[in-house]
Amino acid sequence: QVQLVESGGGLVHSGGSLNLSCAASGLTLDHYAVGWFRQAPGKEREGISCISRGDSETYYADSVKGRFTIGRDHERNGVFLQMTGLKPEDTAVYYCKDRYYTHFNPVQLIDSMATSGPWGQGTQVTVSS
Repeated sequence: QVQLVESGGGLVHSGGSLNLSCAASGLTLDHYAVGWFRQAPGKEREGISCISRGDSETYYADSVKGRFTIGRDHERNGVFLQMTGLKPEDTAVYYCKDRYYTHFNPVQLIDSMATSGPWGQGTQVTVSS
């Protein structure tokens, strides 16, 4: 059974940092693109980052560019999201999703991930002002 489990969320002050993890079981995550999403209260879910197979390409939404870094933890069959310079508007539940692909088009992949398959429980990130 394929499962992705998010962890690492918490409560931080504005300007602080957190490292989120997405741990996979039932598949080798290195073979898939992985995307991070977030959903703030009362808002639509937003795709914020994506990484290709082989880690050669990454994508960031404008809202997190320059502050967040996506990468792979090959030993743990996972993907991380390093978040720095956190702002109150980053408060949300964060999710990860995977997707097999032939051509890396991060916008299309994020849309595909968002509209297929179940969502995990996510991990709550709260940034206080």
